[in-house]
Amino acid sequence: MRLPLRALRAALAALGLSVLGSVAHAGYPDKPIRLVVGFPPGQATDMIARVVAKKLQDALGQPVVVDNKPGAAGIIGSEIVAKSAPDGYTLLVGSSGTMAINPSLYSKLSYHPLRDFAPISLLSVVPLFLAVNPSFPAQTAADLVKQAKAAPGKINYGSGGSGVTSHLTMELLKHAQGIDLTHVPYKGSPAAVTDLIGGQINAMIDTGPALLPHMRTGKLRVLAVASEKRNPAAPGVPTMAEAGLGNFVAPAWVGLSAPKGTPKEIVDALYKALSSNWRDAPDVKEQLNALGAEPALMTPDEFARYIQAEIDKWALAVKLSGAKVD
Repeated sequence: MRLPLRALRAALAALGLSVLGSVAHAGYPDKPIRLVVGFPPGQATDMIARVVAKKLQDALGQPVVVDNKPGAAGIIGSEIVAKSAPDGYTLLVGSSGTMAINPSLYSKLSYHPLRDFAPISLLSVVPLFLAVNPSFPAQTAADLVKQAKAAPGKINYGSGGSGVTSHLTMELLKHAQGIDLTHVPYKGSPAAVTDLIGGQINAMIDTGPALLPHMRTGKLRVLAVASEKRNPAAPGVPTMAEAGLGNFVAPAWVGLSAPKGTPKEIVDALYKALSSNWRDAPDVKEQLNALGAEPALMTPDEFARYIQAEIDKWALAVKLSGAKVD
């Protein structure tokens, strides 16, 4: 059976593209790689992205640059990567907020963490801390809850924006403790921390990188950490359970993904670059532990399953909290 001329030309063109694509994969990478972060410089996801950029650069032999695209709870940066060419040169350093919470929190989300992305690896688990301004009268987390119950709605708290992990986690804590706090959203965590230090807001939940440096200088009082055990970066800070708030555990996390359709060879090359010098590298542990974070590593398939499990977990959390963003 003879193929029509048009079909034959199409088949030959497709074959040619396939061969060229294989050659391109074999030479990957041959130009700089961009890591998009949907949050401002100085936020935990950004700081971890800068550590991983250096490690990928060392392993791959090409420049790896961090490109901050903050706004809309990480959605702007996620959209940029989802719509980028699936060639391995534009990647997303996403958080549990962008990849696990947003799908349930936003009624009209422009991307899906699994349908629009190719997971590469989990990078870090980031415990969350509860902090207040030093002039605020609560000396412990239990004090904060007691005062909130005595004055419903009078105490406010800040977050890095409506729908980000710091916002939703505090909403979960409010639900668990039966208290009413007033939410003050900011465009990014650094602005919220600045106002917490200045006393414009009373409290907030955020990551170690955002809060612990200011605790060490006395500018903030950190009351508890939302993890099962105390954090090495702040051993004097009790867990939520130790502080009398029950077994409240809600870690954030950071992971690396590529646009959907990125060839498996490229995804595997990026994972291999991480597997050789990330989770067990002493300098990575030192840098992340100083931030109150812990390095992590998963295969692409493991990370995909992890994201799905996190989506399911936070869907329940969003439902219980009543939080929703249109």
